[in-house]
Amino acid sequence: MNCFSTSQCNTNVDSCCRANELCSFSGNLDDVTATPIYVQSVYDAVRFNLQGMKTVQNLKFTPCLPCGCTINKVLDVRIKKVFDPCNADDKDNLTLEMETGISGACFVNDSKGVVKTIGPDGMPSENMLFADTSDCDCTGCGTPIFGTQNAKIWGNIVVYLDLSVCDSCGRESCITVCAELNIAKPNCPLVLTNFFELSMPSTSNSAFFPRLTELANVGFSARLATNNAARDLCIDGNGEISANFIVTICVTAEKKITVPVQLCVLSTGFANAPLQENLSGVMSCPGLFPERIDGSSDSCGDKNMSGCEPGGTFCDPCSTQPIDNNGCGCNDYPPATCK
Repeated sequence: MNCFSTSQCNTNVDSCCRANELCSFSGNLDDVTATPIYVQSVYDAVRFNLQGMKTVQNLKFTPCLPCGCTINKVLDVRIKKVFDPCNADDKDNLTLEMETGISGACFVNDSKGVVKTIGPDGMPSENMLFADTSDCDCTGCGTPIFGTQNAKIWGNIVVYLDLSVCDSCGRESCITVCAELNIAKPNCPLVLTNFFELSMPSTSNSAFFPRLTELANVGFSARLATNNAARDLCIDGNGEISANFIVTICVTAEKKITVPVQLCVLSTGFANAPLQENLSGVMSCPGLFPERIDGSSDSCGDKNMSGCEPGGTFCDPCSTQPIDNNGCGCNDYPPATCK
């Protein structure tokens, strides 16, 4: 199922869709082959959680309550992070920046500063590390390094209040009001700090330096300051709602020491995205990825190579039409004995 053939019987997810299944396995081990890949291996990693809190007084929400309505209860409090895809540098975007200091090793620098390499995210997100690892290399163990982590947070979030309200006739309904809340300014961010320890591989017995990569995400939850709507919510004469909140901030971060490696993995073949037919008529379209040519496969992929036998006829590797070679073998074509 994909976005163009979403089931109509499930009305709860009409605006959503599933991704295409690009890989499958028949269960037949004869379909499994070994293939080399050049990737990054995680040598060591550590994960930690940081928590912070922010109190908010008299946060004003929109829209205003209709005239004559009162609040029965708060159904839910929801948080959404602010991000403008048209301007990633907008100071209102909720931003999490990691500032790391290392002891026992150092970041590799050049004339422009710390040398950064491209990470799995396609961005220059990895710092190259160097340390004298000779004391631990002979033992087959890693060298311990220590670090200090500062998570800096600034920008805005949007707070949504789902309310059950009652009008002057006693009829109940649900409405949602919202307000934008600033967590901190870029020049004075909210800072959460912790310490970590990692194991670092040898820097002398390989052709490259190990890299330090950082993954982090921040989440928010909010509740009424005293968990009492009568005390924490205020409605003025115009129906404008203001509220007192406690916002909890949780940062999940992971530090990794990664090294480039070449692995042999078992594979059922290369992934092939399904084609969405948008063209009229029949035409020849180019491929996107090169064919794999090695000792275990034919030089022209899955093209017919029948008839290529020693002492018989020779097959052009890129044609299914046999070519007469006057009885010469195919394995050593063109053989020295052929005229």
